[in-house]
Amino acid sequence: MLDLRRRQFITLLSGAATWPLTARAQQPAMPTIGFLISGSPLSHGPWVAAFAQRLRDLGWIEGRTVAIQYRWAEGRSERFAEIAAEFVRLKVDVIFAAGTPATAAAKQATSVIPIVFAGAGDPVGSGLVSSLARSGGNVTGLSSQQTDTSGKRLELLREVVPTLGRLAILANVDNPVALLDMRQVEATASNLALPVVTLEIRRSKDIASAFAVLKDRSDALYVATDPLVLTNRVRINTLALGARLPTMYGSREYVDVGGLMSYGPNYSDLFRRAADYVDKILRGSKPGDIPVEQPTKFDLVINLTTAQVLGLTVPPTLLARADEVIE
Repeated sequence: MLDLRRRQFITLLSGAATWPLTARAQQPAMPTIGFLISGSPLSHGPWVAAFAQRLRDLGWIEGRTVAIQYRWAEGRSERFAEIAAEFVRLKVDVIFAAGTPATAAAKQATSVIPIVFAGAGDPVGSGLVSSLARSGGNVTGLSSQQTDTSGKRLELLREVVPTLGRLAILANVDNPVALLDMRQVEATASNLALPVVTLEIRRSKDIASAFAVLKDRSDALYVATDPLVLTNRVRINTLALGARLPTMYGSREYVDVGGLMSYGPNYSDLFRRAADYVDKILRGSKPGDIPVEQPTKFDLVINLTTAQVLGLTVPPTLLARADEVIE
């Protein structure tokens, strides 16, 4: 199964390399979507493919009935404003943005061009929309409820590491949702009288030094989902395994490359559903009239190979509840 997934992903990446070329072949009459992707083809490729496939199902054929300008920020938040400004200059018909910081940058750049987001952790609290029922303005999309499930992730981690005596939390504190996620986990840990070590990062170069500071001060690592850490997930897992730290994440993409476990929304499903939002807007709907929706699919994924490497025994009851077990 894993080999098949790898082959499918390689095929996906081969197609991803042609996306910008296809976008440049647009015809003047075609509507244009500006796609602001927080990460890279490796980190976000499957999600983007799910979005593109749903668009095709809805009759939007790239290069024939719609043009898509793909821009990959590679986990660098400083690029979000630059890309959003470019889309405004290009006068795209819709901007699609992945995650809270990218969406905030797009909203800052324009109050006129419709913006659709997927995976925003707290769209009301972060000021992206006025309410979920009626977003108002030019922004709408799908939330990830990332912070609402923080406590659940810690609970699941404790099932696998029942001797957990100290928890480390790694978060990109420049991302307000990742910061909120960290605070939620800290609060839950405090209620459990569980000591916490926080590792605050802002750039890729901060990751190695964060682990160096950590040393032997923790029994497990909770990583707040964020484009920066998603782009660097292989590196984080390598360092965590080297330190023999069990890891908990917010999406399955981390577990595919060696993380121990994840619990969170199915992001491919969120991106697929976001294509319906774009379809409605291209057909004349106003974004402010389209309610923000929440995830309908949450996945628990466990990497049994990683558990064995770490000498952990995953309870059979937890394996039975998992949506996927990687062996």
